[in-house]
Amino acid sequence: MFPAMPADIRKPRLMKKFQKTLVVKIEYYPKAVSYEGLLSVFFYIHNPTMLNRQGDDIGEQYRSIILYTNENQKLMAEKFIKELEESKAYADPIVTQIEAFDKFYPAEDYHQRYFIKNSTVGYCQIVIAPKIKKLADKFKELLK
Repeated sequence: MFPAMPADIRKPRLMKKFQKTLVVKIEYYPKAVSYEGLLSVFFYIHNPTMLNRQGDDIGEQYRSIILYTNENQKLMAEKFIKELEESKAYADPIVTQIEAFDKFYPAEDYHQRYFIKNSTVGYCQIVIAPKIKKLADKFKELLK
């Protein structure tokens, strides 16, 4: 249902260094799942209160970010975050950034479909598999 591929978003910095954020590009069908539904999955599956990290993965490339493609998506994301904060859904403040989508750079070939190709690797079993189970348990109606 959610065709996606890992990638990085790069922004030029001084001396031609790149700031990149590891993201998943999701192409979705609004008749099958709403944008708000995607936001629900996004905020359920990761910790939006950790600045520049997810679990033991630390660095700016692990920041929580929503890249919107139109003004409506931006407004919906801002509203969703505001509602989460008002409901005290998280003990700590949400640090998810909301930025306009600029350009998508597909990840290197060895990162494509990484979990499927490497599901027996320790990192996949300890970090990724529990997230996939958590997703499947909560949102099974969205998975096909």
